[in-house]
This record gives sequence, structure tokens and C-alpha cells, in this order.
Amino acid sequence: MYFNSGYLNNSRLDFKDYSKPLVVGSCGTYRLKKRPKLPTFWAKGRRDYQILYVASGKAHFWFDGVEEVVTSGHMVLYQPKEIQKYVYYVEDHPEVFWIHFTGYDVKNILNYHGIPLDKHVFYSGTLPDYKMLFRKIIRELQQCEYGYEDYIASLFNIILLLVSRQQQESERTTTSIPEEIEAAAAYFNENYNTKVSVDDYAESLHISTNWFIRNFKQYMKISPAQYILSLRMVNAQSLLENTEYNIGEIAEIVGYDNPLYFSRVFKKEYGVSPAQYRKNLEESAENEKGSL
Repeated sequence: MYFNSGYLNNSRLDFKDYSKPLVVGSCGTYRLKKRPKLPTFWAKGRRDYQILYVASGKAHFWFDGVEEVVTSGHMVLYQPKEIQKYVYYVEDHPEVFWIHFTGYDVKNILNYHGIPLDKHVFYSGTLPDYKMLFRKIIRELQQCEYGYEDYIASLFNIILLLVSRQQQESERTTTSIPEEIEAAAAYFNENYNTKVSVDDYAESLHISTNWFIRNFKQYMKISPAQYILSLRMVNAQSLLENTEYNIGEIAEIVGYDNPLYFSRVFKKEYGVSPAQYRKNLEESAENEKGSL
């Protein structure tokens, strides 16, 4: 099982804090690999709010005693003191991000972004940006650098803004296209680090490649090839930030046989090579230590 998380002030206790409009208390991610299942049960709920994002696969939730299977491209909202019961199964290939938050203006912020308070599950889409933003929040909570409390709140606000954009885009599309495109996005999330062929994928659905690319771009605002590239780059960025793998190993993990080609693609996306990106992070961390 892959697990990574960060906590405000390194405390795992849930809390209420009405000193600011929005306060992020913790953030993390789970991905099952061999463990058969991972259950969670809070009989009395928690004191704070929680949102869970199903990035890929699916997860099983129980609301008022009734099971609901939540698929990728959706988020789940728990309000304070609500019973929480959910299970991840390895055969569902779940990858889930979660975030706990509090603050005196939470309800207004959620309402502003169109997130309903009268139901648990809401549509979010599967944008590569979500993973990048959640991982940044986790890293900030782990490093506790100057101003990180305000920074992670702003990152979470960006996530909520992207959710509201996705919901508006979904309302303007036909109901038949989202199901196919969401399935494709979920497939790409699962297989981005393999030799994914857009032509072969479209053929497996018995649709034309041009139709698939056109409708994927209409719905996701990015082509399938660009979507896969974004997944590779976001995950490469996370590996550079959070692991000690060398550049060749990272290239292989995210789906590139040739480290030099990977480095060229990365530099085109971020303006610096992977090696320079990691060096900049190390120098920034040293500077932060020196200023304390």
C-alpha cells in the first residue's frame, strides 16, 4: 500500500479553528497495491470537514446505512459529526486523496464553489491538476515552511475552483459523452506510464480516433496525448520532490525508456531539466533553513 500524508503542526488530532475563513488540518493519499482492503469507520464522525477525491478506480461508501460505489472523477464531502464508513478494495484499483479542513467561513466557501451541503457525492472530473495540488499541500504540511498555513488554504481554494469549473463544463455537455470520456480519463490515469496508444484505445471502443480526440478535448479541455503527458509530468514532479530515485529511474517509472528524451520533455514543460529542478528544490530548502 502506498500512503503519504501531512498534518498541521504535526498533530493527528481533529480540531475546530474559527480564527480564519479556511484552515487545512491534514491531507493525504492512499493507493492499494497488495493489501486486500482498507476500511475506515468513524462512528461519531469528526469535528472537522473532510473531502475525499477518487482519482482512479472506485471506493465503497455507506450513507445512512446504504452502500454507494463512488467512481473516479467524483469527490465525497463529510461534514462535522457525520458517521464516516468507507472501504477501499485492491481489485478496484483505488487511488484516493483526502483533506480535512475547518474555519469560520467553510459553508460559504463550499456554497460559492457550487459544492452541495445536502448530499455527499459530487462531480469533480479527473484533472491532473488535482493530484499536483493535493501533493503540494501534503508536502507543505510535512515541511512546515514559513507561511505554509495560508499557502495550503490557497491551494485548497484552487482545487475547489477547479471543481466548480468542471461542474459547469459538465452541465454544458451531453450526457452520453461524459461517461465515455470519464472512462477514458480513468484508463489513462491507470496506464499513463505504459505505452498508451490513443488509436488502439479508440479502436477498442469501436469509435474513430478523430471522434474520440475531438470529444475528449471538448470535455477535458486538453487532448488525450496532452492529458497523458500531464499525468507523466505531474508524477515525475512528485517523485523529484519526494523521493531519492535518480533521473533514469524516474523516467522509467513515469513511462519513458530514454532518460534523455524524458529530460527534454520535462524541460519543455517546466523550463528546467529534472536535475536542475531537484537542485533548485534542495537550494530552496537550504535557504529556508539558513534564514531560521
